[in-house]
Amino acid sequence: MRRRWNLPALPGLAAILTLAGGGMAASAQEPTAWVGATLIDGTGAAPRVASLLVDEGKIVRIVDDPSDLPDGIARVDLTGLYVLPGLVDAHVHIGTFGAARRALRSGVTTARSMGTSFFADVGLRELAATGRIESPEIVAAGYHVRPRAAQGLFIDHPELGDLLDPGIHGEEAVRRVVRAMVSHGVNVIKTNATERAGLPETDPRQPLYSEAELRAIVEEATRAGIPVAAHAHGDGGARAAVLAGVRSIEHGTYLSEETLRAMVEHGTWLVPTLAVVVDLTQPGGDYDSPVLQVRGRHMLPRIRATARRAHELGIPIATGTDTGYGPNSVLRIGHELQELVGIGMTPAEAIAAATTVGAKLVGVDDHAGRLAVGYDADFIVMEQNPLEDIGAVQDLLMVVSNGRVILDRPRFQ
Repeated sequence: MRRRWNLPALPGLAAILTLAGGGMAASAQEPTAWVGATLIDGTGAAPRVASLLVDEGKIVRIVDDPSDLPDGIARVDLTGLYVLPGLVDAHVHIGTFGAARRALRSGVTTARSMGTSFFADVGLRELAATGRIESPEIVAAGYHVRPRAAQGLFIDHPELGDLLDPGIHGEEAVRRVVRAMVSHGVNVIKTNATERAGLPETDPRQPLYSEAELRAIVEEATRAGIPVAAHAHGDGGARAAVLAGVRSIEHGTYLSEETLRAMVEHGTWLVPTLAVVVDLTQPGGDYDSPVLQVRGRHMLPRIRATARRAHELGIPIATGTDTGYGPNSVLRIGHELQELVGIGMTPAEAIAAATTVGAKLVGVDDHAGRLAVGYDADFIVMEQNPLEDIGAVQDLLMVVSNGRVILDRPRFQ
């Protein structure tokens, strides 16, 4: 989705930008050359020192020799720095302008929102697409399809009120809710195959829907041409979701070898959200409960083992934080990348999970997720090489979205 920025210019960038030794860039509407960085394009190809020529928010050329760049265009000198594609957060809960802004400034240029009230993510998607707000490109899910849905679902869709008291059970009921989501133009259906881990009173292993109910959800979504993502910690609920044909399993803490092999057979993706379980074990952040800290300490080795085995089996893995990017959030994609390297991925594989692989999962791989001609000029700039230390992704000097500088932190000498 192409975003047309109508935002005010950042301080000091009204006309030109100076960075890292005096390079200049004009506004996002003018052709600009980003010169001399080491490009890590997200595909696993060898890094290359090259220049990106950006025009109207797109990468129009990648030039190895700066002398081949057109004369008279603005330039940003990135010599000695490293550039990655903008990051994909495939599991977030973004529902406010502030959350969208924080996500973008952390380097996330595409976010798949996996549940918000009052279809806030659909509205954010439309505002972001027209450049009215500072936001990643949003892939929206609306509400969760789960037995006890959020109250807002019934406020937005009072015709579903007969499901309020008994809950959303049975094949016809889940189909009705999926149709309601589709009527609001969501991009993906999120369902809960098992209970949540982030509430002290729930057991994350508990299945919530049968395979038949999950298949009804998938069938109804498929009619609308959209995929289904299944929240699943427990093995039984996850396996039912895989057999029902969901596109991805979110979390997957207690998956068995049998279920992981079923995922291989069915082409199911995994978004493990490892770092949020680390958050679960610690005070503060998105969770701050002694009960959840105890739960998180036994979940963390299990989910790491699941992700490690999934990677060994070749299951495609995408990055997700499962945060709302609220003011108290301590999670960023950089933390998830460190976790992925910790379970055995190479830094290049982890970077792919946050760029090309993540973009394919969420359905934006035709225009985002890599540094390539014709793709959106979404990229992040850092001082150190993330292929040597993946933690470098946590310390960004610059975030560029559709050719526009969103975050600018020049190096101090």
